[in-house]
Amino acid sequence: MMSELVGQLINLLAAILLMLSFAMISQRRILSLIHLFTAQGAILVAATLLVGYATHQPHLYVSAGITLVLKVILIPLLLHRVINRLDVRWDVETLINIPMTMIIGIALVIFAFNLALPISKLSVSIARGTLGIALACVLLSFMMMITRSKAVPQVIGFLSMENGLFFAATSATYGMPMVVELGIALDVLVGILILGVFMFHIREEFDSLDISHLEKLRED
Repeated sequence: MMSELVGQLINLLAAILLMLSFAMISQRRILSLIHLFTAQGAILVAATLLVGYATHQPHLYVSAGITLVLKVILIPLLLHRVINRLDVRWDVETLINIPMTMIIGIALVIFAFNLALPISKLSVSIARGTLGIALACVLLSFMMMITRSKAVPQVIGFLSMENGLFFAATSATYGMPMVVELGIALDVLVGILILGVFMFHIREEFDSLDISHLEKLRED
C-alpha cells in the first residue's frame, strides 16, 4: 500500500517535471528560466527522497542532499550572479516561434514515450512508468539548447537535460553509485563555471551573447 502511494507521488512529481520542461521551452525571460530550473531541482530532491524512503537506500538521501545544495542553491546563485554581471535578465531570442516550439515539443514527448515503453516493461522499480517522462524532459531540454541563440539559455538547457538524466537514473534504477554521482556533481559544477567564463569572454569580445558571432569569427 505504501509503495503504491509513493509510486503515485513520484508519478505526480514526474508530471510536474514535464510541465516545467514545457514552461522552459516557451519562456522568453532568462530570469524566469533560472526560477524554473530551480523548481526542477526541488522536484528532483523530493523524488529522490521518496524513492529512498520507499526502497530503504540511504545513499539516495545523500544524493538528495547533493542535489539540494548544487541545483537548488549553488548553481541558481551562480546563474543569478552571471546575468547580473552581464545585465541580461529579460529577453531570450528563439530561432523558432513559441507555437511551433510547443508543437515540436509535443511530438518529442510522444516519441519519448514510445521509445521508453519497451524499457519500462522490463523495469521492476516502483516508478518505472516515469522513464518516458524523464526521456521527454531530456529531449525537450536538448531542443531548448538548439533553438536559443543566446549562450545563457543554452547553458540552462544543458543543466536541465542533466536533470532529466538524473531523474531517469533515480526513478528507474534507484540511483547511480555514489562515486559516479559525486563525479557528475563535480563535473556539472566545473562545467557551469567554465561556461560562465566563456559567456563573459563572448560579451567582452562582441558586446552580445549571441553565439552566431562565433561563426563570423571562424569565417574571419
